Amino acid sequence: MDGSFRRLLLIRPRGFCAGVVRAVDAVWIALERFGPPIYVRHEIVHNEHVLRELETAGAVFVDDLDDVPPGARVFFSAHGVSPAVRDEARRRGLVPIDATCPLVSKVHQQAIRLDRQGFTILLIGHGGHVEVAGTRGEAPRSTIVISTVEQAESVEVPDEERVGYLTQTTLSMADVADIVSTLRRRFPALKEPASQDICYATENRQAAVQAVAGRCDVILVVGSRSSSNSASLVETARRAGVRSALVPEPTAVPWGDLADANTVGLTSGASTPETLFESVAERLVSGGFALTEDVEIVRETVTFALPPGLGQQGREAGPDVAST
Repeated sequence: MDGSFRRLLLIRPRGFCAGVVRAVDAVWIALERFGPPIYVRHEIVHNEHVLRELETAGAVFVDDLDDVPPGARVFFSAHGVSPAVRDEARRRGLVPIDATCPLVSKVHQQAIRLDRQGFTILLIGHGGHVEVAGTRGEAPRSTIVISTVEQAESVEVPDEERVGYLTQTTLSMADVADIVSTLRRRFPALKEPASQDICYATENRQAAVQAVAGRCDVILVVGSRSSSNSASLVETARRAGVRSALVPEPTAVPWGDLADANTVGLTSGASTPETLFESVAERLVSGGFALTEDVEIVRETVTFALPPGLGQQGREAGPDVAST
């Protein structure tokens, strides 16, 4: 195939969302202000490259607060934690810095309200995901996690007149729509969130993939295998009828899938640094693709203030500020 006809479309929006910018910036600021080590419960965001950079600078990632020395500072990741984790941090005399994404915190507050009102909460999400664990922890006795349409068809609740749903913020819009449709049919009194729980960045990145899908033979998503929103982008492309694959690093470009591709779309998940995206793009160019177009579907200008004690304003989200 003549390489001059092989095109690469760079899709925007992509990369860090405002919640990820806030969380990653907060850890860097804490390292500079207080010095290492700075402890972080769970991965601050789901990207190995970001984690390695922070570890090199002195961040220590732990799964259990027992691994944090008494009196030390400990970050709660962007995915949020349950009240039980907060209570444990207080009991151990730790100094918590809460980097929970404000959009995740909004879902937590909805769970608290529904629980106080006596509702059963159907939480749509991946059962093993840390964000789901944190949200469920706000109302563990009232919450049932729903991951599939089949589970939505079979779930039983004590009172069908008092049931509501919430969602993990990083899911596929299409998958959630199928599950919600089933729940609405089964529970006509279903209480819905005042606004959707899937975050703006997840929605925008999926909408951008859908918008360019018709122009592409393959869409590649730069992101970690542990990243739910990156996996959702792959699924979005496939639902749009386009071959798609996750690319966690430049050496993982699936050249076999690209052998007959004239046009490849390239995007990245909301926890992927722009430097990594650029490295994958350069790899594709060196393999014979021409950078022909930067396609921007939506311009994002969302920012979040940093956690208390670290400053007032975070950086604007988006690829131009995605690297640290």
